[in-house]
Amino acid sequence: MHGIIKVLFGQIRIHSYTATNIDSQVIRAPNENFLRRGVHSISRGLPKKLPIAGVKNILLVASGKGGVGKSTIATNLSIALSKRCSVGLLDADVFGPSIPMMMNVSDVPESNHQKLIIPVNNYNIKCMSMGLLVDEESPVVWRGLMVMQAIKKLLRGVRWGPLDVLVIDMPPGTGDTQLSITQEIPIQGVVLVTTPQSVAVADCIKGAEMFRKVEVPIVGVVENMSYYQCTDCGNKHHIFGSNLQDKLKGKALRDVEILGELPVKPGISENCDSGTPSVILDPEISDIFDNIVSSVIPFLELDD
Repeated sequence: MHGIIKVLFGQIRIHSYTATNIDSQVIRAPNENFLRRGVHSISRGLPKKLPIAGVKNILLVASGKGGVGKSTIATNLSIALSKRCSVGLLDADVFGPSIPMMMNVSDVPESNHQKLIIPVNNYNIKCMSMGLLVDEESPVVWRGLMVMQAIKKLLRGVRWGPLDVLVIDMPPGTGDTQLSITQEIPIQGVVLVTTPQSVAVADCIKGAEMFRKVEVPIVGVVENMSYYQCTDCGNKHHIFGSNLQDKLKGKALRDVEILGELPVKPGISENCDSGTPSVILDPEISDIFDNIVSSVIPFLELDD
């Protein structure tokens, strides 16, 4: 299914059509001088970053690799941050949206007389996701241009304001969506998420390097699935590896703060699946995210 977002009669609908006869092409790799000229030319033509109406701060939650718990971190962080200010949560992962399930929202958003989408609300968080616009089991099979149009609609076609902070749950990787968002809007910072595994850390470092190049401040790194604490003996077991700080030495993240270490707990995934994030139910997890919020706040411009 291909489509564009249309606002019709106060509700959101996906106008779909079927693509056929899609030809593949072999693209030759350009030489270095060509790339250098192209980057310089593109940088001169980049649009000026414009804020989202009514939104004071934008905070990204990102990872280089999928499956590290980025959406779990984004969801819990948003709720913890809402204790200090007004918060919205945008699910920018068009192909694999997770926020509707984790935030327990399923209503189809409506629109106002200005044709702006009204985000749904739960836990005092304004939420918007492509997952609210398509059937739960329907895949979004779109080319890059259509994804960018959808992202722009989710950024500027939603009535986010008034809002202190918009948290954007980014898709994994360092592709079109990441570049488009960082070039489209001013961003106060990015929280990176990784697990202790070297393969995940390697991609997290690549993500950090990308954000440095596009001049997005890196708030710090959250280490998810950091350890398992035995319920019998109380010892911590680093089943996915340890010494994250050592793995970051000499890398793009060498001077970046590790904001928090999340344990491996069955309740975390169970709570996300049930739509009640652990920051609400688990005092230990709540304390961890309160500490993470304390490190995030200095990057934000909030009223006293």
